[in-house]
Parts: sequence; structure tokens; C-alpha cells
Amino acid sequence: MTSVQIKDVPEETHAVLRERAARNHQSLQEYLRNWLIEETSRPTLDEVLARAGGRSGGSIPTEAAVQTVRDDRARH
Repeated sequence: MTSVQIKDVPEETHAVLRERAARNHQSLQEYLRNWLIEETSRPTLDEVLARAGGRSGGSIPTEAAVQTVRDDRARH
């Protein structure tokens, strides 16, 4: 595994992070490591949109889509 070092963290920020780690019964290192892993496990909106934009699929005219929705609503 690799290491990450962050310098020049404001004192107040450091204190809040230490407090949160303590509340979770973790060291600051454990807390930040888990937070980084969790944060990067979820794609950003830009990443989701980029993946969706790369997919190919069918396309129908807007009016046809609107009519399909209207027909479906009329059945229910």
C-alpha cells in the first residue's frame, strides 16, 4: 500500500477530525483511511454522466416517448 501525507491542515480542522475519530473509537489514521476509501468507492456525478454518455442505445423521437408515457398512465 502507498502512503498519503497532508501538510498545512488548519488546527480547527485537525481538531474536528481527531474528535470524530475518537467518537468512532479509531485513531486519526484509521478514521481518515476509512473515510478516503468510502469517499472513493462512490462515483462522482461527473463520472456517472461520463459513463452514461458512453453507452449506446436506442433513441426515439420525443413525441413518441411522451405518447408512450401518456398511454402507460392511462392504463393505470
